[in-house]
Formats: sequence, structure tokens, C-alpha cells
Amino acid sequence: MKVTILGCGGSAGVPMIGGEEGPRTGIWGACDPAEPRNRRTRSSVVIEGEGGFRLLVDSGPDFRNQMLNCGLSHVHAVLYTHPHSDHIGGLDELRAINRVIETPLPLLATPDVLEELRLRYAYAFAPWKGPEFYRPVFDEHVVQSGETVTFPGLTARIFEQRHGRVASLGVRCGSFAYSTDVETLSDKSLSLLEGVQTWIVDCFQYEPHPAHAWLERVLEWRERLDVGHVILTHMGPEMDYQTLRQTLPAGVEPAYDGMVLDLQD
Repeated sequence: MKVTILGCGGSAGVPMIGGEEGPRTGIWGACDPAEPRNRRTRSSVVIEGEGGFRLLVDSGPDFRNQMLNCGLSHVHAVLYTHPHSDHIGGLDELRAINRVIETPLPLLATPDVLEELRLRYAYAFAPWKGPEFYRPVFDEHVVQSGETVTFPGLTARIFEQRHGRVASLGVRCGSFAYSTDVETLSDKSLSLLEGVQTWIVDCFQYEPHPAHAWLERVLEWRERLDVGHVILTHMGPEMDYQTLRQTLPAGVEPAYDGMVLDLQD
């Protein structure tokens, strides 16, 4: 299995818009602008099974550039974790995926998320007459937390997460799990994560946050679950890459855009 981290930034990315104008414009916070791995687009991953099937998890507003920068031409399905704009804002770009795979793209989401997608992107869910893909076309699949979804060469278990006032979905594939936008995990979800050895998990900042996990919480989860390799994602501008590399315990590291994990499962 291969996992490509398309982006690992928070909802505004790093740097955020603002600051002094010039070649290093932006609000960088504690992040060093000279470190390229501090430049973060919105969080998303592609999980690729042994047979080459690719599951996209979220398509944020940076999706087009992420795919091009990572050298990826297509995916075979998309799972939306929740309906916040930094995770669905690139939905229109999926029409390019339709053209590559020459078929409607399977789209997986909970009923509430599907309802929000239809509201905000009504044109993309209108009846399709074909054969051209002048806008995104989807094959919709309703999923719920607790379900197991099977694709060719890839099995995904879906679990619920709390993300402040809303729910989000996490996904586990074998001994790998992905948990973006999470602040609280129930005992049931933590039980589902037992045995995970590689975990990409939300860690927006050092201090507690009402909607995102912070460093101390992530380390507590890691100790409870005994995860061998933890990779921090959805990081804000206070999370400098090199500082994290030098201060995190062994087995924990920050993600960066374009990071690729080759996993044995």
C-alpha cells in the first residue's frame, strides 16, 4: 500500500494570506519561510492499494496543483470526511478525473455530508446525460461510521471522530489509519484503531484547540494505542517543520506536502 500526502496544512494553509508583500509574502507564524516543507496546502491524501486502486480522501481547494505536484494523474474514488470548505473546495476539479477514468467517479460520504455537497454544488449532482464530462459526475455511495468499504485490493474501515461542533470520518486500511480534523475520539473509535502501526493524525498546534487535536493529545493517543509511527497533519503556522523534527519523540514526525509512505500490510 502507498499513501501520498497531497497536503498537510490547516484550513488557511501555510503561509496564510497577509503579511508583507514580496517573494516571501504571507503570515508564516513560527514557520521558517526558507524551509520548503513549511509551505503547506490543505490536508488530503491518496491511499493506493496493492492492485493500484486509489482512494482520494477529501478534495480541498488546492487539489489540482496537489495532483500535478505529486505526479498523480487520477484516482478511482473519493471519500469526504466532512463538509468544511478546506476539504471539499476542489470538488469541481474532479471533472478532470472523470475525463481520465472515463466514468462517473464513486463518491462516498455520510448522508449529512452528501446533503451539504448537493446544496453547495447542485450542478455536479444533476442528472448526467453523457457522454462528455463538462462538469463533475459522481456515483454516490452513502457510508456511515462503523462500516467497512471494499475496493479492488483495498479495504477501508470508517470510524467517527469529533471535530468541534461537527462529526468527521476517519479511515483505517489494514495497519494504516488517517485522522484529519479530529479533536475527540470515543472509546469505540479508539478501539477500532488498536493495532494501527502508521497513523496520520490532525495536530494543528501545540496548545489545546476546540476543534483540532494538539500535540499533547496526539502523544497521549499514541501512548494509549502503542502506534509505532505517527505523522502529524493539518498543521498550522506555529508548527515549524525543523523544530518539530528536532523535538518530537522517536516515531513521531511532521508531514510535508508530497510525502509518500510505502507501507507493508
